Amino acid sequence: MNDLIVDAFRLDLAAKLIAAILIGGGIGLERELKGKPAGLRTNILICVGSALLMDLSMNLAAVHGGDPGRIAAQVVTGIGFLGAGTILHTRGQITGLTSAATIWVVAALGLTIGAGYFVEALGSTVTVMIVLVGLGWVERRYLNDAQEAHEAKFAQTRATAHHDGDHRAGGRRATDRRGLPNRERTDEFHAVDPNASPTRRTDGGT
Repeated sequence: MNDLIVDAFRLDLAAKLIAAILIGGGIGLERELKGKPAGLRTNILICVGSALLMDLSMNLAAVHGGDPGRIAAQVVTGIGFLGAGTILHTRGQITGLTSAATIWVVAALGLTIGAGYFVEALGSTVTVMIVLVGLGWVERRYLNDAQEAHEAKFAQTRATAHHDGDHRAGGRRATDRRGLPNRERTDEFHAVDPNASPTRRTDGGT
């Protein structure tokens, strides 16, 4: 009787989706509080979608035969494109790698939940939270000073190169907006006779 109720209302799938919401929401909340692009809703949707696809893959394989990992394997490939969208390269620095890795891990947790391994998913979630929160504190406490020193050195190098370029150009930019070299400035000015004819030379030449 209990098996009939479970099969009729898909209580197992409901349990998987609820677990995916809680696990994805826990990781997403940590990302949201830090102001990252992949926040609460994004991680929940990724975890729920992965769990649903894994459950579908297993049921299709049970009914029609075949490899139950075929659909789930495509999640690993597809999630890579989503994670790549969070990676940015600005001012010589790469940002968003942690967010991309978090998206990949959340998808893996969703697949684990969809396969019915709740204990493994819960233990992995605890590990991920320790890495994000605990090691994040270590980075802010001990590694930010080195990062700030690197950024200050980079800014000083750019300022020095800009100053040297202005000096070589006589106080002006060495190139224009199109990247072409500017004409060299000259301090020599020639007086113009207001009575001179525009068609004749003033030195008596023809």
